[in-house]
This record gives sequence, structure tokens and C-alpha cells, in this order.
Amino acid sequence: MKRHIAYLFAATLALLWACSDDDTFTTSRSATLTFSRDSVIMDTVFSNVGSRTYDLWVYNRAADGVRLQSVRLRQGNQTGFRVNVDGSYLDNSIGSVVTGLEVRKGDSIRVFVELTSPENGRDKAVQIDDDLVFTLESGVEQSIALRGFAWDALHWTDPVIKTDSTIESTKPIVIYGTLRVDSAATLTIRNTTLYFHGKAGIDVYGTLKADSALLRGDRLDRMFDYLPYDRVSGQWRGVRICSSSFGNRLTNTEIRSAEHGIVCDSAEYTEGKQRLYMEHSVIHNCKGHGLQAFNSSVGLLRCQISNTEGDCLAVYGGVAVVEQCTLAQFYPFTGGRGAALRFSNSYKETPYPLHALQMKGSIVTGYDDDVVMGEAADSTALFSYHFENTLLRTPKIETDSVNFVGIKWESPEDSIQGKQQFRLVDEENLIYDFHLDSLSNAKGLGCYPE
Repeated sequence: MKRHIAYLFAATLALLWACSDDDTFTTSRSATLTFSRDSVIMDTVFSNVGSRTYDLWVYNRAADGVRLQSVRLRQGNQTGFRVNVDGSYLDNSIGSVVTGLEVRKGDSIRVFVELTSPENGRDKAVQIDDDLVFTLESGVEQSIALRGFAWDALHWTDPVIKTDSTIESTKPIVIYGTLRVDSAATLTIRNTTLYFHGKAGIDVYGTLKADSALLRGDRLDRMFDYLPYDRVSGQWRGVRICSSSFGNRLTNTEIRSAEHGIVCDSAEYTEGKQRLYMEHSVIHNCKGHGLQAFNSSVGLLRCQISNTEGDCLAVYGGVAVVEQCTLAQFYPFTGGRGAALRFSNSYKETPYPLHALQMKGSIVTGYDDDVVMGEAADSTALFSYHFENTLLRTPKIETDSVNFVGIKWESPEDSIQGKQQFRLVDEENLIYDFHLDSLSNAKGLGCYPE
């Protein structure tokens, strides 16, 4: 029994000695901290909107523990940075400082940084700088540079356009909820970028006209260092053209990273009454369809519709006239993606007579061996189509020289095919340039025919 007590006493002394060794702290000026990064550089955020959270580690690789006299923001609460150090928030009400922290030898603490900048009164993004200052018990000061960029914006929640209106703004406009264009109104968007938050979108009951406009999500930051959220599909809902809407016109306009780019709801087809016309415009990187048109009259001239999980262009009935367009189906995030072009005279057993699909001078290509899907699903409904002087990635049709005239049939056996037609298809960084490559055999076709 005495032997067991002796062993227990010796083990307790050893434990106490170890704890005592771990708990020694130094005020030597040579004992400093090491940081996982020497600066925190943030992506641009809109003023009054919080950034994502950035983090860093603070290591003590000295032989003894180090006490922190304080951790503070050099400019206090003036810049909008918010910091949490090892679970302690630098409270702005007490000078954006925390005291009494310790970093034991061989240990580390974690720091989280966010930014919500006040408005700066300028039209362009403004750089926001501060320092996170660590003052050790020894009197040594070490700091981490904090840098962000803030951009004043107009914030609109569920705006309703009831009369003819024009949006033209040097400031970015952030839309929350639904931008609704009433049936008696025409909305013109000119020389403006609209940023849509979350599931926000546009519902058009009247008429939408856009010239030199960009419609995109409101995330200005990055998912990963190499990947801005703007290159990730599904950032906002997209544009819905309701059944009452006609005369919509988009020129030099880009819609990107939406759920669906544009959906034209089914309406009564009226010959000569166009629902949507697009010229020199782009729909890119959609989690659903690029342009989906039901029983509509649609005209596309020199447009790019590319990289959609659904179909790039889906035409169910009505009329679609497509000239000098590029339909490029290189959606990178999943297999089982849709077609570059789909056309039919029916949708879910509802007949939609296809009065005419006319395609001329265009490029229709993608990853899959066949990206052109035409189906006369309803034997009683009209199904009329014509392709001329166009590149099609689909098995060659030998038996129809009336509806297929001057076609370049692209196949997986061609020396130049698919993404090789274009200047850049970067699947790793999700960067695309659908201008034609110098070796392309589709010169003179598509929306960039040079």
C-alpha cells in the first residue's frame, strides 16, 4: 500500500511539474508570435452589407507562453472591420480592443475578420485599411494589415414599375426580392448593372427593354481564391417574361450566373407579334435553362447562349428565328447537362405547334456527341424547322437536304471540334472566351464570326 502511495505521489509531482512548465510565461522581447498570413485582403463588398468571414492563425513557437497585453484595431471602430480573437469579440463600445489573452508555448489561437463598411459617398469602390495590432506583455507590437474594398450601392426591395420608367445609374443597384414590371409599363435599363440578391429576379408583365446592361448576382466575393461567386451558376432567379408581355428587346446586354436566364411563359401565339428580340447579347452559366420559350415568337441575332445545366436554347412551339448565334454547351459542374438546342411541338403532353424554327449562320456545339435535340412529340401539331449555313454537333442527316442546307456536321472524329473551336475553354478556372480560335473551321459563323 505504501509503495502505491509513493508511486501516486511521484506521478502527481511529475504532472504538476509538467503543468508548471507549460504555464511559464516570458516577457522576453525575443519571444514573438507567428501568423499564418501577414495580411487579410478582402474582396469588394457593398457598403452596409457584411463580407464573408476571413480567418487566420496566430502561433506561439517560443519556448515559453506569451501573454497579450491587448489586441486592438488601430483605427478603433472607424473603418467597419469586425474581429473575433480566440472567441473574444473586439467590442466597438470599448474601443475595439480585447485584453488578457494568453498563447501557451506550442499553442495557437484563431482570429476571424469581417467587414461592414459605412457608405463612402463615391461612385467607385473605395479601399478600406486598418491594422490588427497585437501588443505583447513585453511591449513588442506586431500587426496584421487588414484591407477591404467597399462600394456604395442603391438597395431596392421588391420594386414595382407601374409607369414607363428608365433605370440608368452610375451606382450599382442591388435588388432584393422581385423587380416587377406591371402590364401597363415599359422598363428601360440602360448603361447599368443590376445585382440580384439570392433568389431575386425580374417578372415582366409589361415590357422590358435593356441596352448595355448587365444582370448578375450580388456576390462580389469568392467561393475559393481562384473562383469568384460570379462564375458560379444559380446566384439569382433570372428573368421571367409572363404571358401578358410582348415587345421585349435586349441589345448589348448580358445575363449571367442565374437559375434560368430567360423563361418566356406560354401565351397565345399571334403571328407577327414578337415577344422577345435579342441582339448582341449573352446568356451565360445558368443552373437551369438559358432561354426557354413556350409558344412564343423569339428573334436572336448575334447572341451567345452558353454553359447551362438545362438547355442553352429550348423552343417549344411558336416561332424562333436565330441568326449568327453561338450555342455552346460546356456546362462544367455536372454530367447529364441539357442540349445546346432543343425544339419540339409539345411539352409535358401539351401541344405547342412549332410554326417555324429558322437557324442561319450559327454554331451549335458542346461536350456531348449530340447537342441538337428535335422532337415532334405531338403527331397532330405543326413541326417546321430549317437550318442553313450552320455548324451542328449532331449525327449527320443524309436524308433531308431541304431542311438542312450548307451544314457543317461536327463529330467527335473531327480534328477540330467542340471546345477546340474557341479561344478559351478553361474548365479549372471557369473562364470562357467563345470567339473563334485561329484554327476553327467555323469562320464566318456564330456571334463572333471573325
